[in-house]
Amino acid sequence: MKNQPSLICPVCREELVRNNKSLVCSNNHSFDIARQGYVNLLPVQQKHSLSPGDTKEMLLSRREFLDGGSYSPVCDSVIKALSEYLPENPGVLVDVGCGEGYYTEKIHNSLDIDCVGIDISKDGIKMACSRSCDILWLVATASHLPIKNESVGAVVAMFSILMQEEYARVLKKGGIVAEVTVGSSHLTELKSIIYDEVYPQHKHPEEPKKMFEELSCRELNFKTELDNKSLRALLMMTPHFWRIKEERRKMLESTPRLTVTADYYVRVLRKL
Repeated sequence: MKNQPSLICPVCREELVRNNKSLVCSNNHSFDIARQGYVNLLPVQQKHSLSPGDTKEMLLSRREFLDGGSYSPVCDSVIKALSEYLPENPGVLVDVGCGEGYYTEKIHNSLDIDCVGIDISKDGIKMACSRSCDILWLVATASHLPIKNESVGAVVAMFSILMQEEYARVLKKGGIVAEVTVGSSHLTELKSIIYDEVYPQHKHPEEPKKMFEELSCRELNFKTELDNKSLRALLMMTPHFWRIKEERRKMLESTPRLTVTADYYVRVLRKL
């Protein structure tokens, strides 16, 4: 990496420096660099379960679905927004909630920008390591990013909770957040199989707080035809997987093909 991210200890918030195969702070908290290349910066006090984040099965389904290209327009629209609004000399981009690394790798390769991928799932980060050794992969939580104050030029949040205060903390002045959230009609065709009733929803990104200004907010949509294998992978990677009833699961498993709507917002915020 040309631009090294400034990392801080998740325990005491002091700067981390490399010492052989570990990252160490001035208070002697030490974090090993795993054989695959990632670093686990998620202390036990920041965990809410034994294995937080997506399960390995969900992550494998996510990788299968995304690598199939059905969401490539989503990725392209984020890359376009970043290319339009990235500040000059952004330095480092942090992808928060990167999962198994699909979007992080695409952004890194398309924009030739140094990237850090962060996810609370250790399994996700281990999978992400196989995508690129030029990206720094970290196990950490979005609410306590192990990143120094005002040290990065951009944050990406793909279908994840927007932590506005935490993102503002790590961003330089003029740095941006590129956020993707679901729209009102997202996956309505799939939901009609999963649920007995599908209620109208009125989705919109939450209001930016005073530390940000909104540069753009675009609602985009497209339709994509999925075979049964892709349908099952899509279900497995969404929260709907935990809510589907057995008879509805059988209905989906017997659906050979389905055209679904991807409806989503791409929004860019700039730190004031």
